[in-house]
Amino acid sequence: MLRTIDLRGRTLSPADMLAAVPRATQARAEALDTATRIVDDVRERGEEALREQAERFDRVTGHEIRVPAQHIADALETLAPAVRDALDEAIRRVRIASEAQVPERRITRIGAGATITQRWQPVHRAGVYIPGGKAVYPSSVIMNVVPAQVAGVEQIALASPPQADQGGRVHPTILAAAGLLGITEVYAIGGAGAIGSFAHGVAGIGLDPVDVLSGPGNNYVASAKRAVAGVVGTDSEAG
Repeated sequence: MLRTIDLRGRTLSPADMLAAVPRATQARAEALDTATRIVDDVRERGEEALREQAERFDRVTGHEIRVPAQHIADALETLAPAVRDALDEAIRRVRIASEAQVPERRITRIGAGATITQRWQPVHRAGVYIPGGKAVYPSSVIMNVVPAQVAGVEQIALASPPQADQGGRVHPTILAAAGLLGITEVYAIGGAGAIGSFAHGVAGIGLDPVDVLSGPGNNYVASAKRAVAGVVGTDSEAG
């Protein structure tokens, strides 16, 4: 049921406005509680927990969680030429913009023989989450992977939900975008479970913990980032 809040004829301060427009505090708390339990389950039970979550949330069983290279090759082979051209152009543009944002090394001389050097070092390993519910977001692959590559991150792992209508595979357009960028470490994992996997690692599928993770998602993905804060670096809670 849509609720209407009539504020006409009233002069409200910022504090009054915040009080008049309700915030979803209960939903936020419930999402954090659920996401924390999912993350903890992955940390404790690894692959077994991921398979149970895939069956529960994605209606998928028996799928290959670590995506074989052939799945990526198949996706590239069947990618429509017009879509490939669009993705290639997007990659080119995001790479140019990302390169312009890399800070240069700065040296400050504070006295005879005394200098301070400020330099930016990339993390060793990054995890990228790409949502895959009602829509397909190859743009998210590009916008998260390309900046990491430009920064010089050596290892980039990607996770996206297994799709029931694709036989448990990651959506082919997502796989194709990963293939265009040379990403070979891809996992069919969705939601908060993917965030937990990146933060804690899953030895059974060869997934090592990452230093930082990024990517959009729903309320549970954002809450899972909150749950792993301090264990791994995270981006903004987009979604």
